[in-house]
Amino acid sequence: MSRYLYLVRHGEQQDAQYGLPDGPLSPRGVRQAKAIAERLGGVPFTGAWTSPLQRAQETARIMTDRLPALEPEPSALLMDCVPSGPGVDMPHAFEPFFGGVTEEEIEAGRAQMADAIAEWMTPSREDRHDLLITHNFVIGWFVRETFGSSDWRWLGVSQANCGLTIIRVRSAKPPVLVTHNDLGHLPPELRTGLPVEQPY
Repeated sequence: MSRYLYLVRHGEQQDAQYGLPDGPLSPRGVRQAKAIAERLGGVPFTGAWTSPLQRAQETARIMTDRLPALEPEPSALLMDCVPSGPGVDMPHAFEPFFGGVTEEEIEAGRAQMADAIAEWMTPSREDRHDLLITHNFVIGWFVRETFGSSDWRWLGVSQANCGLTIIRVRSAKPPVLVTHNDLGHLPPELRTGLPVEQPY
């Protein structure tokens, strides 16, 4: 039996460039959410969960309009977070990222993601298709977990707004990354959220 996780980053946030921590989707973000809903229209979803933040909740509502069988449940385990601190084997180029992050934030993120992995990356006794509408760092952590990489390795694993990542969780074998940041459903003008160049 296999459990498929469909990880979707929320649509583009309005005025995100001004550093606002949360807010509604931009008009482009609304179009992105409609596009990913169309893309996933044939998937027999077993369940759906969303981050409680506004940009993720609004993405979930738009998707629900086009996928009426879905009833996404808010989950604090999918909140935006910093899931780990710097590791001893981490390249020095990543160190500036952690300059404004507190130890308390890191510990909270670490605990959150441990619970999220226990919740969704455990094998199922039946085939499942679960949709998780969440944030860039959270998706990066799920990808890192799939490969069993060092804790810091979620850094640099970037996901575009309403990009699609699919992970297959199996009973007797390690998990498999089926696809990462698939943007085939988004025309070029809707492909946002990826850094033009890494600031670290």
